[in-house]
Amino acid sequence: MTIAEQAASPAFRDQLVDMLVKMCAIDTTPNGDVEAFAANESAIFDILESWFEECGFEAARTERRPMNPAIERHPFFSQLYYTRTEDRPGGLDAAACYANRSNLLLFVDGEQRDASGVDHAINAHIDVIAPFIPPRVEGDIVYGRGACDDKGNAVAMMGAIRLVADWLRDRGRRLNRHLTCMLVLDEESGGNGSLSLAIDRDLKQRYQSLTVLEICENRIHPANRGAVWYKVEAKVPDTHLLEAAAYVVAQLEREGRAIRAESRHALFPHRPVQTCHGIIGDCGDHPSRINGEVAFDIVVDGGDAAGARTLVTDVIQFALDEYCGVYGDKTKVNDATTGRPKVDHHYDLEDAPHGLSITVHGATGHMGSIFENDGAITKMMTMVRALMRSREAIERVTGGSVVFRQNGWADPSHLVLEGGQGFLPTHELDEVQRRLTTAVHRGAGHYLRMIGRDGDAAGLFDVTFDKLHNAAFDGDPDSPDMRNAIDCARRAGIWRDDPIRGWDVSSDARIFAKEYDDLPVITTGPGSLNHAHSDFEQIDVNEMIKAAEFLAHYILKQTGTSEEDQGTTNEHGS
Repeated sequence: MTIAEQAASPAFRDQLVDMLVKMCAIDTTPNGDVEAFAANESAIFDILESWFEECGFEAARTERRPMNPAIERHPFFSQLYYTRTEDRPGGLDAAACYANRSNLLLFVDGEQRDASGVDHAINAHIDVIAPFIPPRVEGDIVYGRGACDDKGNAVAMMGAIRLVADWLRDRGRRLNRHLTCMLVLDEESGGNGSLSLAIDRDLKQRYQSLTVLEICENRIHPANRGAVWYKVEAKVPDTHLLEAAAYVVAQLEREGRAIRAESRHALFPHRPVQTCHGIIGDCGDHPSRINGEVAFDIVVDGGDAAGARTLVTDVIQFALDEYCGVYGDKTKVNDATTGRPKVDHHYDLEDAPHGLSITVHGATGHMGSIFENDGAITKMMTMVRALMRSREAIERVTGGSVVFRQNGWADPSHLVLEGGQGFLPTHELDEVQRRLTTAVHRGAGHYLRMIGRDGDAAGLFDVTFDKLHNAAFDGDPDSPDMRNAIDCARRAGIWRDDPIRGWDVSSDARIFAKEYDDLPVITTGPGSLNHAHSDFEQIDVNEMIKAAEFLAHYILKQTGTSEEDQGTTNEHGS
């Protein structure tokens, strides 16, 4: 049986769907209870190890390689923010967080190390972002958190391993060169799992090329854009820092547009440079998950807010026109999954004991899909700035003093704002961090001057980048590895004759590419960026199976293990 025939079989399909559903049913969102987190990771590894052992490779073994606490000293290390709890506000250090946690390695040893081809590695991650969504299957679609990002990719990897193992066994063959599969932790929180493996020089002796599996719609990318997550925190007594945040967000958006305008790169002609705001106060799940709903209050002291509804509605509509002129009106764009508008309506305005309350609606998803979705925080801040410009008019109508604050904030003088900024290889990470910091202080300083407050914005508004901070990288679009990948994509029927581009998102690929300048790294895999991190995360089973078929061909081609019955040769020399 050929690889394509086996991949198309109902039995193979059922096996992959069953494995994906089992994996998605295990919650691997970041958890301050690291013992429970480790137990769930271990349960995922149990599934993967069992599958690998059933494949029956010769010269194969598995290893749960402990996390290396030395990553804490590496510049790519991401702070362990998810270990911070009320009882442990400082969180855990790397040694404590990873004391009983490992990455999973799957090894298949090649028998002809001097043969043509290269030792190859494949990487996928098993962690997901919050909130957890249990899996379900509807026809060809598996829904649930991690269905595409990235458990569906891990399943595609395992499917490829089965296809290769069966193909070799039918022909009495073994791989010429080594194959190493990495199933890693903590990608979503910054990449510490891959970092632990990337700095492992002994492990590096097993691979000369690397494929990182991510939500690429089965496209093949030799480059990734970078990303950095910011956190702004301030505590300024007797102020309403939602008002300050409105100007901070405006300046972050402005700086993001400037970075995008400067980002001319041959592999990124579409300039996938996104600015995302994911968390404000207690509202939001993740810095790189677009905030889909947030609310703020118009607080009227000593007056009656009822008469201001018409004026407030007019001002908000003016703000929406401004916002939609930049970001588009997503109430007029249908979602491909539901067939309904991305956003049903932009906001709800309700009377409240303190004045008026406005709930702002957006469309959530991965920050890389910000142009296709709708950021509620950015939209809210556009409204707040417009209302602040009309504050005096609102006060005349209400007869009272007016301030604006986020709904539900216990302390309006304490601000926490988190989000992310994408960038291309045209910009260095430290430059982007510096410019974001300057933007925050510029916006905060403007607000402080508006209200006549003395004080240095840089001293009052703390900007940190302790979480994900990924550099961008660009590889050779015409490398032997890319040519092999294109050939195998054609064989699997997934190649599109589009220009080769870098991927619009950051991933663990950059850790390996930056750690080893001469390592060819490509990023590919099934699943759509529009579905990742969203409330309707999903993967098409057919796309996942095609990814497994492609990877099987690619493993054989990269390792120089000729598919003689399909006329394949390897482009790498001996």
